Amino acid sequence: MNRKDKPPRRMQMADLARLAGVSSSTVSRALAGSPLVNEATRARIQALARQFDYTVNSVATHLRSGVPRTIAVVVPYEQATRQSFADPFLHGMVGSLADALTERGYEMLLARVDAERLEGAATLVAGGRAGGLILIGQWHQHATLNALAQRGIPLVVWGARMPGQRYSTVGGDNLLGGRLVGEHLLALGRRRMIFLGDTSLPEVALRHRGFCAALRAGGASAPARASVPFLAERGRAAMLALLDRHPDVDAVFASSDLLAMAAIGALRERGREVPGEVAVVGYDDVELAAHFSPPLTTVRQPIQSGGEALVERLLTILAGDSAPRAQLLETRLIERASTRSS
Repeated sequence: MNRKDKPPRRMQMADLARLAGVSSSTVSRALAGSPLVNEATRARIQALARQFDYTVNSVATHLRSGVPRTIAVVVPYEQATRQSFADPFLHGMVGSLADALTERGYEMLLARVDAERLEGAATLVAGGRAGGLILIGQWHQHATLNALAQRGIPLVVWGARMPGQRYSTVGGDNLLGGRLVGEHLLALGRRRMIFLGDTSLPEVALRHRGFCAALRAGGASAPARASVPFLAERGRAAMLALLDRHPDVDAVFASSDLLAMAAIGALRERGREVPGEVAVVGYDDVELAAHFSPPLTTVRQPIQSGGEALVERLLTILAGDSAPRAQLLETRLIERASTRSS
């Protein structure tokens, strides 16, 4: 074959960028339909791509590999607490993320990663298995998450806004949620309260802070507290121990619905009536909360809209907007029979 019989070289993204007078990253965003590229530039790049058959030869081949259309949903696993994957909040959030990704044409890769080795989650992206990461919870790994973001790993976290944060978060307003619980219990005339939850976790710490602030404002004393992970049996044991030390308790705020249900079980073991003697409030508003006996008063975390917001934020990061953002979603108290006597 002589030189003039050789097939023409396939156009590369850099060639298309040069023709359009923009950067390669702008070409990538424009072909992905990113709103970060203005409409006129996007239309010009897409017209050039069609003219030179770039989409068929390069972009479509890339998409057929499936890698850029896969997002890893990471649930950290802590050896110390051994939180079960069966936790109803985790189930609800994973389901919400699966729905949001499917609706946008993405596949979900579900991964359980040791929280103490969270940097290993980056291999899911670096190894080509996923285009980005969504982590459910910060746990105790704020510094590691900052380091991953600094390395350019596209990620977004369900969690609380933290000082010096370099990664994006989506979450409920935990401070407000705690305050709403305190105000609700004070309005019911409750004064001797207990808080169940591990305040070394950022979200739980904010719930506790908001709760204590409301109690102070209402002239009530600080609640008794047990640092307990999101495990039903640990919650039951902690509640029984607190009842031994504080037999006059009249209200419990648990930092998850699972812990609230465990607390109700412990109260029943000791012959205490809910809500007649002790009012109980949970957090999350998982599906089971409305069907528990008694139906559980709780703070509703926006699980469905949370999954959608996490996916939207990650897709924006993949399109080039990597600036850290902290998005707070609506948080409200749902009153049910576990605090309502009549």
